Formats: sequence, C-alpha cells, structure tokens
Amino acid sequence: MTRIATFNVNSIKARMANVLAWLDEFGPDIALFQEIKSTEESFPRMELEAAGYNIAISGQKSYNGVAIFSKTPLEVVHTRLPGDDGDEQARYIEAVTETDAGVLRVASIYLPNGNPADTDKFAYKLAWMERLIAHARDLLALEEPVVLGGDYNVIPQGEDCHDPAAWQGDALFRPESRAAFRRLLALGYTEAFRTLNPHVRAYTFWDYQGGAWQNDRGIRIDHLLLSPQAADLLTDCKIDQKPRGRPKASDHTPIWCELAAA
Repeated sequence: MTRIATFNVNSIKARMANVLAWLDEFGPDIALFQEIKSTEESFPRMELEAAGYNIAISGQKSYNGVAIFSKTPLEVVHTRLPGDDGDEQARYIEAVTETDAGVLRVASIYLPNGNPADTDKFAYKLAWMERLIAHARDLLALEEPVVLGGDYNVIPQGEDCHDPAAWQGDALFRPESRAAFRRLLALGYTEAFRTLNPHVRAYTFWDYQGGAWQNDRGIRIDHLLLSPQAADLLTDCKIDQKPRGRPKASDHTPIWCELAAA
C-alpha cells in the first residue's frame, strides 16, 4: 500500500508546525507540496528530513514553489514543466521513486491561478495548461504508473464549489479552464477523488475571509490524476479536512489517494 497526498501549504515556513504535525500523524509515503514560497537555500530541509523524508524542491523566492517528499529515494526528472524554456516560475517538479506500488512517477503541480481573467495572467494559465496536456500525453506513452497531483486552480464542475454562481467569470471556473482540464482527463487520466466519490460534495480550499471555512463555503481545486497503470492500483481517495481547522492553517487542505501493492 502506498499513500500519496498533495497539499498546498501556502508557505512552508509559516506552516512548519502544521506540516510536521500532519506528516507525523498521517505519514504519507509521498507528499506533494505547493506554494512552498522558498528558495533551495532558505528551505528548512534539515527539520523536514528529520521527519523521515527524502526531499526534492523547485523553489522561488516569496512566490510559487513545489516539492516532493518521499520515504523512498527520489530521482528528479524535471524541475520545470517542459515546453517553454523562458518560463522561470517554479510550478512543476517530477520524480521517480520505488514504492510498494512499484516504480512510480509523481509530479507536484501548482497551476497558475489566472486572475484577473481579462489580463495576460489568464492567457498564461491557458498556455501553461496546454504545455501540461502535451507533457501528460508524453508521460502516458511510457506506460507506467504516474500520479500528477497538486493545486490545479480549476473547479471542474458546479458541484465542486459551494456557490457556482459566485464563481462565474473567475479564472478557476471559466469555461476555457474547465475545458482544458477535461482534455487532460480525456488523454486517459483518472481523477481519483471524483472517480471513487461520484456524489460527494467536498472541498479542498476555503478562503480566509467571510467565514468560508466555518460555513463550509469552499471549492475543490486540488486534484490527483492517475495514469491507467496507477488507476488500476487505486483503492481509496479522500480529503483530509483536519489540517484546515488548525490554528494558522493554510487555506488549502490535503487530499490523498492510496495505491495497492503492485
């Protein structure tokens, strides 16, 4: 059994106590983090490695940043999403590791937000998604277990937000964003949570404002996408709301999936 979780921590330093508590309590075999907001030099590697993890990061000062934590050694393949050598934003890291589920390829993804939707930020989001689709297609050709996890900044359907009308026009819910996400799935990837929980209304993000967390006014934008070889091993997928309720919490909470031994 291998447990893989993804968690947008909204600053690894600011959430250090919460992250360490979650790693100790939940103990994922692989954790994919986003918005670490740290460079390699300033990353608190020693404290986090002491929790029992091998760590690979693609960092950036003050913004973005992604990481992979694994109980087994990591072979890093990419520290940027292929397709645009001029893109310096730290939003993608990919690695291979040996697990109970066999050799597994994982990626931590922090897809651009895209707001305001009438600016170049939305164009960048859509272009980034096209690059992700192209790379995800190439990964399928490897015919191996792949898990693409992270903060996709896409609300797939109306049931994935508390108030769909309130999100009309937002880059996370724009038809173009949702269509690109569907094209990604149509390549042959399985969206783990919705596949195993087809009728569950549950969220992974709650804004800090307006009592969103206290009143469960959230959105589901953190996803785990599995190649057919990984999907064949999928046994469970759930959202862990406990970290969101802690003091000084991230505005996101982890989502995890479980893969059977190969």
